[in-house]
Amino acid sequence: MRIALLSCFYPYRGGISQFNSFLFKELSKKHVVKAFNFKRQYPSFLFPGKTQFVEKEDKAVSIESESLLDTANPLTYYTTAKKIAEWQPDILITRYWMSYFAPSLGYINRKVRKILKDKAKENNSSLFKTISITDNAIPHEPHFFDKPFAKYYFNSIDGFIAMSSVVKEEIQNIVPNAKVELIKHPLYLNYGTKIDKLEARKTIFENRKKINQEAFIQQIKNKRVLLFFGLIRDYKGLDLILKAMPELGNEYVLIVAGEPYEDFDKYKKIIYSPDFDDIRENIILKTEFIPDEQVKVLFSSCDLCVLPYKSATQSGICSVSWNFETPIIATPVGGLPEYINSTQSGIITERVDTASLVKSIKEFFDNKLSTTYINNIIELKKELSWDNFCNNLIDFGNRL
Repeated sequence: MRIALLSCFYPYRGGISQFNSFLFKELSKKHVVKAFNFKRQYPSFLFPGKTQFVEKEDKAVSIESESLLDTANPLTYYTTAKKIAEWQPDILITRYWMSYFAPSLGYINRKVRKILKDKAKENNSSLFKTISITDNAIPHEPHFFDKPFAKYYFNSIDGFIAMSSVVKEEIQNIVPNAKVELIKHPLYLNYGTKIDKLEARKTIFENRKKINQEAFIQQIKNKRVLLFFGLIRDYKGLDLILKAMPELGNEYVLIVAGEPYEDFDKYKKIIYSPDFDDIRENIILKTEFIPDEQVKVLFSSCDLCVLPYKSATQSGICSVSWNFETPIIATPVGGLPEYINSTQSGIITERVDTASLVKSIKEFFDNKLSTTYINNIIELKKELSWDNFCNNLIDFGNRL
C-alpha cells in the first residue's frame, strides 16, 4: 500500500512532530510511505513559543520529507495537492489539532481526490481514501469559527482515528455519520528509558543549598516529588497545583518543566506570595522547551506526574509518563478519566480544584499506591506499541 502523510515532521519540534516520525517509521516497515511536510507551519505572530524548529540540543527523530505546504499561502495548497496526487497514494493521512489547519488540509484532501478520480476514469480504478488522526476536534481555547472550519475539513475525510472517546464524540457531533476508530495513543520512545531515581534527583536538585553531600542526599532521597510537564497554558491548570503546595507541606517538591505559551507572571505571583515563604525552594522551575535527553531525568526523578487540567481531550503526557512507568494524578476532564481509570495507572481527582488535588496526592503517598500503579503500567506498555497502533490504523483503512 502507498501511504502519504501530510503533517509536521523534522525539523519542526514538539510531540506531534515526534509522533508523526514514529508513525512514518512503523508504517514504512510494511508499506511504501512518503512524508509531505510544511514549508511554514504557522506564521510567527500565531506561534507563542520560542521557536518552531529543532535546536542543536534537541535529539529529535529525523526523517526525510518534502516541504511543500505554507499554511499562510493558499497558492501552495494546490501545488501540495498536485505533488501528492502525482505520487498516487492509496491513503492520505493528515493530522488535525486546531482549526487553523482546516482550510489548507480540507482543500488538499478534496483536490487530491479530484485529481486521482480524474486519472481513475482513464485507468478504470479508484481506491483512494483520506484518514485524519484527530487530536482535538475543537481546540482547548475555542473560537467562534472552530466548528465551521472543522466541518469543512471533516467533510473531506473518509475515516477518523481518535485517541479518546471525548474526541470521537466531538467529531460525530460535528459530522454525525463520521466513521471513527478509537485507538489508544502509543508510547513516545524517543526519550529513552528511566534511570536511577537518586541519580536523576542529584541532577535536578544540584543547585539547591546543601551543608554536606550526605545530608543533601538524605534530603532529596526522602522528598515526595511531583512533576508538572509540558507546554504551559491556562487550561493546563498549573495555578491549581501551585496553590496546593503550601497545603501539602515541606516534604513535597514540585518540578515545573515546560515552555510557557502565555505570560508566566501570574504564576510567579503565586510562588512569591507569603504562603510560599517556607516552601518556595521546593518549587523547581524549568520554564523552557525541554530537550529530549532531559525528559528521562525529569520523569526518573519524580514519584508522580500531575495533570491538573481545567479542560482536555486526551494528553500525550500520559504516554510519556507511561513510558517511564510514572503514575499519574489527573483531574476529571475530557478523556483523562478514560485514560487513567481504564489503565489503573493513577488517580482521578473528585473535582477540578486545589483541594481535590491535595486530597488525591496525599492518598497516593499515604496509602503507598506507587508499586501497584507501576505494575499496572508495566503491563499496559505491552499494549501501547507502535506496531499495534499502525496495524489497527491499516485495518480500519481497509474497512472504509
